[in-house]
Amino acid sequence: MLSIIKSAALLGIDSYPVEVEVDPSNGLPAFDIVGLPDSAVKESRERVRTAIRNAGFSFPVKRITVNLAPADTKKEGAAFDLPIALGILSACNLFSAEKTEDALITGELSLDGSVRPVNGVLPMLYDALRRGIFVSFVPFENAEEAALVEGMTVYPVHSVKEIVAHLSGGTQIAPYHKEGNAFSLTQTDTPDLDFSHVKGQENAKRAMEIAAAGGHNILLIGPPGSGKTMLAKRLPTILPDLSFEESIEITKIYSVAGLLKEKNSLVRTRPFRSPHHTISASALTGGGRIPRPGEISLAHHGVLFLDELPEFQRNALEVMRQPLEDGKVTIARVNGTLTFPSDFMLAAAMNPCPCGYLGNSEKCHCSANEIMKYHRKISGPLLDRIDLMVEMPPVAYEELDSTIPAESSATIKERVVCAHKIQLERFRNEGIFFNAQMNAAQIEKYCALREEDKELLRTAFARMELSARAYHKILKLARTAADLSGDAQITRKHLLEVLQYRSLDRKYLL
Repeated sequence: MLSIIKSAALLGIDSYPVEVEVDPSNGLPAFDIVGLPDSAVKESRERVRTAIRNAGFSFPVKRITVNLAPADTKKEGAAFDLPIALGILSACNLFSAEKTEDALITGELSLDGSVRPVNGVLPMLYDALRRGIFVSFVPFENAEEAALVEGMTVYPVHSVKEIVAHLSGGTQIAPYHKEGNAFSLTQTDTPDLDFSHVKGQENAKRAMEIAAAGGHNILLIGPPGSGKTMLAKRLPTILPDLSFEESIEITKIYSVAGLLKEKNSLVRTRPFRSPHHTISASALTGGGRIPRPGEISLAHHGVLFLDELPEFQRNALEVMRQPLEDGKVTIARVNGTLTFPSDFMLAAAMNPCPCGYLGNSEKCHCSANEIMKYHRKISGPLLDRIDLMVEMPPVAYEELDSTIPAESSATIKERVVCAHKIQLERFRNEGIFFNAQMNAAQIEKYCALREEDKELLRTAFARMELSARAYHKILKLARTAADLSGDAQITRKHLLEVLQYRSLDRKYLL
């Protein structure tokens, strides 16, 4: 008797339905899986056969054909183990097919019949709910993640024997219920990283505040030990809290990538990704035969920190240019074209010269040619996409020895959150959330200048030889500076402050 079990597969960070069709028929014993399965899916034959026997059931001595529909799309992974096993047992009349016709089932099998967790449960269940499926059977370890989908009844499964007993009317599996405010986005733990630990560098801290308030990209330039990495690691502590929708979107990406931590299925804080400079272009943007999210997607709604920026491969840096503009990355492969979200905030750090001590005649012996070659590892188009460039001088001993307490992350975050609320109100009908996301029309609408301020910007544009993109970024930065001070109108004060953050590209990098 033909049996059909509903399951799902992943395509990028989205899910699509897969029907597992099982047909045991008379003939020489065989077990075939069709429907473009990859090696992991083909190997499920042995896992399923052994798991069924070790769970105490008889494996049918028949010709078994399993079809994974739609048959023209490549299937990968071990998430079809449980649906295939249940399809075989249903076809053997161990339980009624009606018990599973309106349920989504996914899970990997161990040889002893227990069910292992799989990646991507969250997007699978969101898609299933949209298609009118309100019941799911998932591995016990994935239950908390699955419970994030409001309206879905989740049954956590430990083993094949347990789910067969449930479907055949025996011992019932209790639906999973989340505990109270288990998915609250409020952080109760005191972070180890705080801006109060950073001595001096007040100008860089102010630049960080502007970057956090408006979602702007930032580049820190300074000698070793000036605090570049220290500041960058503390940037997430002053960013606005995630909304629930943003948290779900990030969680979907981490679920597909298999990076969700046990007992902590919801990503509650903005991501901070800091890849090593030896990373390849495909690891940065996402790749593989069937592409998986790269670092820029894992940093979605968070921070991507590139330390020692000139040391990264040139092609790895260049592939970020389009994602920085569009907030998404499109990857084309033989199996199809996938788009991953990548709306991240770029924070980068670099030395002023190869040795790092430019300007110190006792330490720096870099030639002009070496310095120029070092700087030119960063292309002009990529540099143009960085909003703030901050020079960080060495920290004086007096600042390190000072007992005057520095501002904490909580204090800075209060100002950032106030500025962000102003932006949310301003853009409530625009479909964006930060000043950095404004397009040309929105800049013209929300960044209007008075005539005397236009003259200042015109002079700066000519003397600094700015591009059209840099001109728009200055206006966005000025808008953020005005929001931080609570001013409705951009003034000369705001323009003068943000213009200093565009002066270093000519000093160092052009």
